Amino acid sequence: MSRILTLNIGASKATLAEYALSGKRNLTLTAYGSADLQTVDVNDALSISASLPPVISQIMRETGIRPAPLVVSLGGQMVFPRFAKFPPVGDKAKLEQLVNYEVEQNVPFPIDEIVCDHQFLGVMPDGDQAAMIVAAKLDGVRAVTDAVAAAGLKAAVVDVSPLAVLNALHFAQPQLAGCSVVLDIGSKTTNLILIEGEKIYNRSIPVAGNTITKEIAQTFGCSFEEAEQLKIERGYVALGGVMEDEDEITDRVSKIIRTVLTRLHAEISRSINFYRSQQGGAAPSRLFLTGGTVRLPQLDQFFMESLQVDVEYLNPFTAVRVGGRVNAAALENDAFTLAESVGLALRQTDVSGLIRINLMPPELLAQARNVRRIPFLVVGAAGLLAALGLGIVLQNRERDAVTAQLECVQAQNGALDQKEKQLKAAQGREKAELASCDELQKLMRGRTAVLDRVRAVRKSLLPGMWISKWEHVPPQQGEDEEESLEGVKIVVCGWKDSMKAELKKWKGQHPDDTSGDVATVIKKAIESVGGLVAPAEEGADAVTVDLQTGPSLEEITLAFKFAPAASADPNPPARKKQKRRGRK
Repeated sequence: MSRILTLNIGASKATLAEYALSGKRNLTLTAYGSADLQTVDVNDALSISASLPPVISQIMRETGIRPAPLVVSLGGQMVFPRFAKFPPVGDKAKLEQLVNYEVEQNVPFPIDEIVCDHQFLGVMPDGDQAAMIVAAKLDGVRAVTDAVAAAGLKAAVVDVSPLAVLNALHFAQPQLAGCSVVLDIGSKTTNLILIEGEKIYNRSIPVAGNTITKEIAQTFGCSFEEAEQLKIERGYVALGGVMEDEDEITDRVSKIIRTVLTRLHAEISRSINFYRSQQGGAAPSRLFLTGGTVRLPQLDQFFMESLQVDVEYLNPFTAVRVGGRVNAAALENDAFTLAESVGLALRQTDVSGLIRINLMPPELLAQARNVRRIPFLVVGAAGLLAALGLGIVLQNRERDAVTAQLECVQAQNGALDQKEKQLKAAQGREKAELASCDELQKLMRGRTAVLDRVRAVRKSLLPGMWISKWEHVPPQQGEDEEESLEGVKIVVCGWKDSMKAELKKWKGQHPDDTSGDVATVIKKAIESVGGLVAPAEEGADAVTVDLQTGPSLEEITLAFKFAPAASADPNPPARKKQKRRGRK
């Protein structure tokens, strides 16, 4: 029997659990514990490296958990998950190229600053290949694995929270059909997961337990800690109607909770509609609840009433045994918050159908491969010594046999030479055809460059804004028009009152951003689109902005140069230098 440790790092709490594995898939929970992460900023690598090791050590001391292979998960706020579909190209290498292109287009960081993994899920009804792609900032992942190592543990797998929850659901209820919704309601975010056959949709919604606590604190004028206590002791979800609680404070708290959950319901409905329109999915038929905030009484009735679906709590221990050391009363209260932990433990089993994403840093993967090779190297060395001894004995016999075979090979060599010439001629023709196809693909990509740029600019605008003018800026005096990058001057407009509301909403969603006005927000958004804006000369801005405010309309003028299109020559700077030397 082997042991497995799991560590899931949430926004406000870390949970470490120990499982015993008998056979290849029989799991038993033997110990678990949690600790507060209020002093750890999970989005800051330095904070993780400095503050997480003591938290892990504290849980190990309190629970008696000893070191063992560890599966750790990253929270939804640390990763970039994406479900994608690819045409049936039939060639695995080309399919991998399509995945890499998808990552480059959708992850807002340079490819050398991220760690990425993907898994092909199966073939869709329309013949496309479904895949789950997940990426994370490399420095954040390294901070987690370094913190784990500082606590005396060694990470074997780095998973992600939403997919661990999905694996737990798959193990607990393997016969699910149709479309299911999983709501993992934590402290800072709610992970919404839609699963339907090979289709997966995931979204992190910034409405969760802390949102309720902040609303209570603001309403009652008390501290966050006092509001949290009110939520735990008196909180439940009011079910609407004219009924009121006899206790005035409890009544107000329950209605605050319902108001916040109504906002969450609106975001869930919007996500379901997006999933159905973009992926052609069916309407959900059931909803599973998990996470720390699902302890609120009547939460299941609220979603049953608002979403009109069957609602149940995701209990991962229907298929996992519980050891005698575990406090049964505590587990009864915590069971619905440990789905992620069970999903992580399943990664060390041979259960089929799991999503096996691993975001281990490249250097740790290489170390793990080297460790696994050691037994094979030892066996190989012993075999080599034995083979050398036997080889000396057989050498003379083999020499006579080789001489006879050599004569036979030389007789066949002439015929093979002719075949080789024919093969080289065929390879030459194939190479010419491939070159022709590559040129055609470059031209086709070039045709979509303009449309991609327009889409990228439009996507950078706040909701309700529109492009009113798109003007080509000719090269400055002294620039070669053929060699210079395309300059544009774009005018975008929006109603002043609408832009004020959208800017307020944007700042609410990006509290760490200090952008002051709509123009600055849009400028940053355009500059952040990878491959859209050409780098500026030293001392200049890549994008210049002019904001004109009228009585009811705001008009923003953006001027910048586009980066070279994807279909352009792969080495444009070298080509320019050659032409300049020619003019000299």
